[in-house]
Amino acid sequence: MTTIGIIGAGNIGSQLARLAVRNGHQVVIANSRGPETLFDLVGELGDGARAATRDEAAAAGDLVVVTVPLGAIDTIPAEPLAGKVVIDTNNYYPQRDGQVAALDEGRTTTAQMLQDRLPGARVVKAFNHIGAADLTGHATPAGTPDRRALVVAGDDTEAKQVVAGLIDTFGFDVVDAGPLADSWRIERDTPGYGPRLTAEQLRDALAAATR
Repeated sequence: MTTIGIIGAGNIGSQLARLAVRNGHQVVIANSRGPETLFDLVGELGDGARAATRDEAAAAGDLVVVTVPLGAIDTIPAEPLAGKVVIDTNNYYPQRDGQVAALDEGRTTTAQMLQDRLPGARVVKAFNHIGAADLTGHATPAGTPDRRALVVAGDDTEAKQVVAGLIDTFGFDVVDAGPLADSWRIERDTPGYGPRLTAEQLRDALAAATR
């Protein structure tokens, strides 16, 4: 059993919390408004979950999910995440986040930005290209024909293996998209962003992506 810290309790964070508890993990979840605002969600999740502050979720998690808007990554505590595997689910939406020249010009990716914010952490891009409802709706056991696949990208091979194992237990095949610098291949407006794809189809979509 792993304790999964989740920083961000929006659509994706809440669904990942449900998947985690469903698969026997403990969840410590935080948002920007305070633990008291998560009463209903934690009540739904049951004894396997508790609400906390961002610092507490970061410290408690054996593995930590950061699922906040791009503009909020500077609020993520770096020190308690040193050495930990951190999953980045973020996407860049200029209409929400404002224009970011380094992203617009292809000089970095959202995952690299989080890695820069958390230099001691081992950041892995995952769960950013699937709708929140599909996280629970499309999950199927290993070996299911035409099982949906999800991407991991990261600079740390062991960290990617940890996240790939979690994704598999959550109900999805896994495709390795390479380092964080290549995670743009599964960002907004790329062929693999959104649709339900098998592992083979997802590999093709990653190869077809252009900047």
